[in-house]
Amino acid sequence: QVQLVESGGGLVQAGGSLRLSCAASGYTFSSYAMGWFRQAPGKERESVAVMDWSGRITSYADSVKDRFTISRDSAKNTVYLQMNSLKPEDTAVYFCAARYITSMSWPYWGQGTQVTVSS
Repeated sequence: QVQLVESGGGLVQAGGSLRLSCAASGYTFSSYAMGWFRQAPGKERESVAVMDWSGRITSYADSVKDRFTISRDSAKNTVYLQMNSLKPEDTAVYFCAARYITSMSWPYWGQGTQVTVSS
């Protein structure tokens, strides 16, 4: 059974940093792409950062490029989202997700972690 558990959210002032973690279990970590998504109140869920199954290819939303970094530690089955220079508009619930190498959808999701950036 695939399980994803996020941690690391919290309250931070604008300009600050946070690192989110997503601990994965129940599947072969290296065969899955991993992604971070977020959903702000009244808005649709959006993709923030994605890492392919190999860990070599990453992509970011324009709004977070050069501020956020997705990475993974395969030995710990954990994916991270380092968030720097945070802005109030980054406030949202952040979710990690996983999809198998050949899948086009994201069937596995964590429960989410709240990130609040104060101005």
